[in-house]
Amino acid sequence: MIHGKIWGNTECIFNKNNVSMHRIEAKKGYMCSKHYHLHKHNMFYVEKGLLKIEVWQKDYELVDTTIISDGQSTSVSPGLQHRFSALEDTIAFEIYFVELDNNDITRIDRGRRYE
Repeated sequence: MIHGKIWGNTECIFNKNNVSMHRIEAKKGYMCSKHYHLHKHNMFYVEKGLLKIEVWQKDYELVDTTIISDGQSTSVSPGLQHRFSALEDTIAFEIYFVELDNNDITRIDRGRRYE
């Protein structure tokens, strides 16, 4: 299903478990809202065009800016405010994913032989 946005269109292509992928058509001169995701990484891959990604870091007051073009990608970590701007008419893909933490365990004891 395609959803119109002020900056263009977005269409969900895949949404399963911990990954979703959206195709976006962004119009030159437009930007999406400044936002963040609580748990999802937000990866951008440009098929054709020029996309500027701005990321507001938590550790310092500067805004990191990355510009990607045909065949390039970049990713934004969860919790970081960001937005994209189309510097040209752009076709891109947004891939959202959550990262499972292999250290996600809180040990109460260290185990032992039982009697």
